[in-house]
Amino acid sequence: MTNQELMLTLTSCLFFMALVAWIAYRQTRGEVATREGYFLAGRGLSAVFIAGSMLLTNLSAEQLIGLNGSAYGFNLSSMGWEVTAAISTIAMAFLFLPRYLAGAFSTLPEFLNDRFDSDVRRASVVLFMVGYGFVTIPSVLYSGSIAVLQLFDIPTITGLAYSPALALTIIAIGSIGAIYAVFGGLRAVAVSDTLNGIGLLIIGIAVPLLGLAALGDGSIIAGLAVVTTTDTHKLNAIGSASDPTPFATLFTGMIFANLFYWCTNQYVIQRTLGARSLAEGQKGVLFSGFFKVLVPFLMMLPGVIAYHLYGPELASIDLAYPTLIRDVLPVYASGFFLAVLLGAVFSSFNSLLNSAATLFCLDVYAPFKERLNHGEKVTDAQLVRVAKWASVAIALFSFVVAPLLQFAPDGLWQIIRIFTGFYNIPIIAIVIVGLFTRHVPALGPKLVIGFHLVAYGLLQFVFKEQVAIHFLHLYAILFFIEIGIMLAVGHWLPRAELWTYTTVSRVDMNPWSLAAPCAVTLFSCVVVLYITFSPLGLVGAGSSAYGSILGVVLALNAAVWWRGLRSA
Repeated sequence: MTNQELMLTLTSCLFFMALVAWIAYRQTRGEVATREGYFLAGRGLSAVFIAGSMLLTNLSAEQLIGLNGSAYGFNLSSMGWEVTAAISTIAMAFLFLPRYLAGAFSTLPEFLNDRFDSDVRRASVVLFMVGYGFVTIPSVLYSGSIAVLQLFDIPTITGLAYSPALALTIIAIGSIGAIYAVFGGLRAVAVSDTLNGIGLLIIGIAVPLLGLAALGDGSIIAGLAVVTTTDTHKLNAIGSASDPTPFATLFTGMIFANLFYWCTNQYVIQRTLGARSLAEGQKGVLFSGFFKVLVPFLMMLPGVIAYHLYGPELASIDLAYPTLIRDVLPVYASGFFLAVLLGAVFSSFNSLLNSAATLFCLDVYAPFKERLNHGEKVTDAQLVRVAKWASVAIALFSFVVAPLLQFAPDGLWQIIRIFTGFYNIPIIAIVIVGLFTRHVPALGPKLVIGFHLVAYGLLQFVFKEQVAIHFLHLYAILFFIEIGIMLAVGHWLPRAELWTYTTVSRVDMNPWSLAAPCAVTLFSCVVVLYITFSPLGLVGAGSSAYGSILGVVLALNAAVWWRGLRSA
């Protein structure tokens, strides 16, 4: 990249970033002075902002690089992490969200306090805060900075060695991203996420089309013909035991990992807790599910195209997407792409900061201060001020931890996999038991948290080679054991008084009239994707039954929508 091209890239990038910041500022002026305004966007988020923010909170640089790299080096089996998440968004829309909004909860630990006791609340906060502080927030910063370094060769531009250039990039990205969370609260995060999501969608559509045109000597149709008729094993989503995501894991641990992420993970569900009505929340959650089923086309097809363009010759599978971007994206669009890439990193980072500050203020600071002051409520101004300082402290801590991930012996993904497993399964198990039983006492979750930390630690670090079970299968085994522990405690030592769900909703609780047909179509999309990217569809010779299967699915959806529209 010449100096002139570099200046064009940086100037256009700054323009698009400034435009997003200006719009976010205009949308949040005067709305972050109160507790609900800062932490829950005044409980006024519409479906568009909920969907956009959930999508960008989830998708970041590690998906752009990692998923395309997996498609280049293996096949489409890793789409399971993205596509099956759509099923979890259906569970969120129909099972979890109505209960969260009916109780007017601000955080998940607040619900656990209502259902069990303050000890379970504090334990869940500790699990979230340790996970966010030591793993999730630093890994988002680190992976985003790595992507920027790979795509724009920051060490060469700055003249710094790799490690100092990495640290500088982490601090620059983190500082800009923190501004949204510190000064704008959840609404600024949601607005900026949605705008960056539009940019990500544009880039996500443009890159595969440009790649297909390059593969087909200028013709997108010719390029598509090459992808669908040559080396079609790259399109196989039915992963074998040796693939990154074996197909069997979709039916065991991945179910619970996705349920945790989309239904109980504070930094994802917080924007749904700020919905202005149940109907808007359901629309937003389900719309985000439809974006997830697009991920194979937007974030994995470029990896397959890269395989056809370059063969298996790249030094690392993680170079597939950066190399394709370098070769097919026009220079005049590189600034826009950099702005979108940084926006995706900002989104995950500032969402995590906002949620970590929310957990600290509402579940640690406020209860502590109220006990000290003999029940006197903490003012909204105090909470917002403490939240801003907490966000700054967490950001500074992540600047220290993130560069250390380059020294992880087993790589970033292994670190994330291992340490996320310490808290995701017990949280989802406890929430499910809490929502759908009335007799299980607080002792059950306390035993489960202790059991999980010990059992998971032993199975991952002490007996890993002897057990030799895929970590997703391990998730499922521990989930069912922990459900069993809580039900057993509830049977032998039930609550003295059955828990009663108290409805104190602050928003309209009428459900979306078209939620059911929308959910059926979303589930159908998941099924059709897996049939399409399998030996029944595009892999190998395909099957003559493929057209008939699609016809049945379309007829079923037409019937469901006809009935749904009549009812509405």
